Amino acid sequence: MAIWANLHGSATVNASISLDEKENTMHRSNGSVKALTVAILAFWFLLALSFSLLGVFDSKYRPPISLGAAAILPVIAFAIGYLKLTEFRQFVLASNLGILTLAQTWRVGGVVFLILHRQGVLPGVFALPAGWGDIAIGATAPLIAWLISSKENFPKQIFVLWNVLGMLDLLMAVTLGILASASPLGILAGEVTTQAMGTFPLSLIPTFFVPLLMILHLMALGRIRYETVRIGTSQTPRPQGVINRCLWSKV
Repeated sequence: MAIWANLHGSATVNASISLDEKENTMHRSNGSVKALTVAILAFWFLLALSFSLLGVFDSKYRPPISLGAAAILPVIAFAIGYLKLTEFRQFVLASNLGILTLAQTWRVGGVVFLILHRQGVLPGVFALPAGWGDIAIGATAPLIAWLISSKENFPKQIFVLWNVLGMLDLLMAVTLGILASASPLGILAGEVTTQAMGTFPLSLIPTFFVPLLMILHLMALGRIRYETVRIGTSQTPRPQGVINRCLWSKV
C-alpha cells in the first residue's frame, strides 16, 4: 500500500509538472505570436501610409483596384492564417472580447464623413450611410462591452448580430465607395465622387482601418463560435446561447 501511495503521489506530481510545463509553453507561444502580430500591424500601417503619401491609391482616372486590394487582401491573409496556423488560431481564440468590442468605438469617427459631405468633399450616397452606420456601431460598442462585463450571462445572439451588422456596414461602405468613385465602376457617381478616399489622409481608412476593424469582428465571432463548440462538448452542463462573463477577462 505504501509503495502504491508513493507511486500514485509521484504520478500526480509528474502530471502536475507536465501540465505546468504545457501552460508555460503556451504562454511563451502566445507571447511570440502577439509580438509578431504587433510587428505585422506596424509594418502594414507603414506600408499603407507610404503608399498613401505616394498617391498609389488615387484612382481618379482608373478603376480603384489598388484601393480595393488594400482593403480585401489583409482580411484574406487573416482568414488563411487562422485556418492554417495553429499557434495563430490559438492566439485569436484566447483574445479578450472586451478589447475586441471596445476597439470598435473608434468608428464614431465616421462623423468625419458627414462633415466632408456637408463641405462638398464626399457624395451623400456614400458619406451618409457609411457615416451614420459607423457612428451607430461605434456609439453602441461601449454598451455592448459593458453588458458583457456586467452580466453573468449575456445573450450570444445579440452579440453576434451586433458584429454582423458592424461587418455589413463596412462592406456597404466599401461597395458604395467604389460605386460612387470617379472610375468606370462609378455608376452612382455625380459631380462629387469618392476620389478623396484615395488620397492621404482619408486613404488610410479603406486601406488600414476598415480591414482591421473587419478582422476584429471576425476574431470576436470566431471566439464565440469556439466557446459554443467547447461548451457543447463539455461534460459540465452550461447555459446555451449565452456569453459567460469569464470571456471578458481572458487575455
